[in-house]
Amino acid sequence: MSAGEPLIGLGVSGGIGAYKAVEVARGLQKRGYAVQAILTRNARRFIGPLTFEAITRRPVITTQWAAGMNADIEHVALATGMRALLVAPATANVIGKFAHGIADDFLSALYLATRAPLLLAPAMNTVMWEHPAVRDNLARLVARGARIVEPGEGYLACGWVGQGRLADPDDIAEAVDRLVRSSDRLAAPGALTGRRVLVTAGPTSEDLDPVRFLGNRSSGRMGFALAQEAMRRGATVHLIAGPTTVEPPVVSALTRVRSAADMHAAVMAQSREADVVIMAAAVADYTPAGGAREGKIEKAGPMTIALERTADILADLGQRRGGASMPVLVGFAAETGPPAARAAVKLQEKQVDLIVANDVTAEGAGFDVDTNQVMIVSPSGHTALPLMSKIDVAGEILDRVEGLLTSVSATQA
Repeated sequence: MSAGEPLIGLGVSGGIGAYKAVEVARGLQKRGYAVQAILTRNARRFIGPLTFEAITRRPVITTQWAAGMNADIEHVALATGMRALLVAPATANVIGKFAHGIADDFLSALYLATRAPLLLAPAMNTVMWEHPAVRDNLARLVARGARIVEPGEGYLACGWVGQGRLADPDDIAEAVDRLVRSSDRLAAPGALTGRRVLVTAGPTSEDLDPVRFLGNRSSGRMGFALAQEAMRRGATVHLIAGPTTVEPPVVSALTRVRSAADMHAAVMAQSREADVVIMAAAVADYTPAGGAREGKIEKAGPMTIALERTADILADLGQRRGGASMPVLVGFAAETGPPAARAAVKLQEKQVDLIVANDVTAEGAGFDVDTNQVMIVSPSGHTALPLMSKIDVAGEILDRVEGLLTSVSATQA
């Protein structure tokens, strides 16, 4: 094993998927990483340390009380040498301990001691995976910058069929590799450091009466991923979010809005000081003419509701910018079918720098999921990205935004 191999900490916790962590270790080695395995006490009920020692060619850490362990304050020494900490499988118990800062074994103490990026590959029963406590703990960790490899669906060890099985080992290893390469890019100050970034996210709700409204299926996840990634890159992020059910990430400033008109007013006001505006929100195209009824619309026969167009926020931003190069403007286009042609038209009509388009009917790329498959359209052409997590899509988008900012800076120099 070369001394120059970057080191990954592989935490293995107590679930039936622990045996798959051996294949994860293999996948990391194939990608050029050294692996330090850390097994919890419960993990050793499913798989023994000798297996990992044979694969990784390193002694496996199983306790913080081993003889000589404290001579080098081992969890601190490892914490400062890792390029990433991966936990696979990550049980509900480990996720809960990480979320609340409990350090009662080597793995949880290592998490608190390291500044390396964290990647969790959860695995558990479907009901546990869907429990609000687990979802809240994951949201807390994601807000701190953790990445998640979503569990797969299928037959579980408990006999259930549903989501909860450990993701494919090769997918987990690939996610670690992307995370390390992304962190390498962030190690030095990038073009977003110190920049003011405005991001919109989520749906808008157009009230019909005090009870009903017109809305859409947007969860806000894509916009939240963009806001989170921009924060990680050193930007000052103002997030404007519609009525989402998903908790927003920690950002510099958060403005909540409800309607398309509210969104328009907030964006036009806040964008004056922005270096970048990313319109990821799914803003309603139509709203009830004359506004919402004062009283509830009573049930009767057939009803016709007159609608009127809402203001096109992205087009207004493009028109106000005119021929200037700042702020960088990024729009989104949710289509039903191949998105390239329509996205190219929107790029020109709205006078923006990038359009991120997707086919919401494609599996894994629609609303209210953690993955997306997009096409990034610019005046120089378009790039189709494969299906990936929304946080990775956010990274791809912001890479291009940073490129645009760098080009503007070079032109102005």
